[in-house]
Amino acid sequence: MKKQGPIPDVLVPFLEGKVLIMDKPLRWTSFKMIRRVRGITFVQKVGHAGTLDPLATGLLIICTGKCTKQINDYMGMAKEYIGTLVLGATTATYDLESEPKNLKSIEHLSIEQIQAATKQFIGEILQMPPQHSAIKKDGVRLYETARQGIEVKIDPRKITIDNFELTKIDLPNIEFKVNCSTGTYIRSLVNDFGEALGVGAYMSALRRTKIGDFTIENAIQWEDLRDEVEVLLAVDPTLEG
Repeated sequence: MKKQGPIPDVLVPFLEGKVLIMDKPLRWTSFKMIRRVRGITFVQKVGHAGTLDPLATGLLIICTGKCTKQINDYMGMAKEYIGTLVLGATTATYDLESEPKNLKSIEHLSIEQIQAATKQFIGEILQMPPQHSAIKKDGVRLYETARQGIEVKIDPRKITIDNFELTKIDLPNIEFKVNCSTGTYIRSLVNDFGEALGVGAYMSALRRTKIGDFTIENAIQWEDLRDEVEVLLAVDPTLEG
């Protein structure tokens, strides 16, 4: 990390420490959010409390300066997600980063069967993370080996699903809400749900709506943060001349 240089006086609060409740845009990586915050605040010590995949949107807690010491506390908080899955096919990444394949008929499934299949995932369960994930094995991220067609043996992880609710069923599309512990991969949950029904499933949309007591309703857009900083810089007397 670069050595922290002098920053404009109006941005010193970011250096001293801020907790930013952000709404991550679609197709941005979590690290892209970090880079953007570093770029506009001139603060190098910036981190986030829990990665969101590029195709997911929603709540991302970003800490700057001395508040980065609190990141682990936020990462340990329970999460809430809403999303959409598609029954009757799978993808290598468990989402739309790869093409659907293994198409299967879902005509034999009843709404009652589909609803009932969620029950086996409630409570403390073992979950296998996706091969296409940022988890490191022997210093290499899994998605790097997965892109080479290499499957790496990893151990399942203990997680807790407090709620797995199907909020709208319009087959093959199903909208859902999940409340879960940290470390849960919603992509894996969707893939496992499809396996339990015997027809496969992949995630087509995901939005994180809650982390602990922080909610998406209180999150700010990237553009709003950028505009706020630009206003501060415009009135900073130390930058005149």
